Amino acid sequence: MDKPETHFGYETVNVNEKASRVAQVFHSVAQRYDLMNDLMSAGMHRAWKAFTIARANVQPGMRVLDIAGGTGDLARAFARRAGKSGEVWLTDINPSMLNVGRNRLIDSGLVVPVAVCDAEKLPFSNGYFDRVSVAFGLRNMTNKDKALSEMRRVLKPGGKLLVLEFSHIAKPLAPAYDWYSFNILPWLGRKIANDEDSYRYLAESIRMHPDQETLAVMLEDAGLSNVQFFNLAAGAVALHEGVNLY
Repeated sequence: MDKPETHFGYETVNVNEKASRVAQVFHSVAQRYDLMNDLMSAGMHRAWKAFTIARANVQPGMRVLDIAGGTGDLARAFARRAGKSGEVWLTDINPSMLNVGRNRLIDSGLVVPVAVCDAEKLPFSNGYFDRVSVAFGLRNMTNKDKALSEMRRVLKPGGKLLVLEFSHIAKPLAPAYDWYSFNILPWLGRKIANDEDSYRYLAESIRMHPDQETLAVMLEDAGLSNVQFFNLAAGAVALHEGVNLY
């Protein structure tokens, strides 16, 4: 019987191998992750996250789950908005990334629940959260459909899912974007993070991720309603939203 396969960048791998391969990427880059984000995006990732935070509209007392939250940018902003009466969880499948995020939150004077968990098997009860977010993490998940269904499951009726992710850039800009992605990103990875391969994987994983319209349909198939997306940076990044009506 053939073993199920999936993509790790442009490479085809056994479905059981992808999680460990992705884990190694983020173990490798965790300590330089924020610096590399600033360099790769010329700081624009901060504006993309600020837009996501504004669209989330977290209110005092809300419960928020940040999935694949890494170094904690979204969780930190959500915790400040939810206040002492709220509950914000920072989660990631990768303990190296999570350790960096937890330490950054503590340095900011924020103590929030932190958990290593798999987005495809969330350890939370049905309808627990008012908001669920995932920023630049969905494309690394092996079974995206299953992860999206889990995100919907833990949302309260009326709760919102926000997915910020690299997407498909406007066609006229694609040649220049491809040149940058496959030349500059690996070079930066080698010079700054001492890891060229991980940033080549990053460029490849973006190309293998569903486009804006396809991902919108995936959110709908997961049971979310009022699905919409916002193109940022000419579509290089997109924010998708969906509401759990039931």
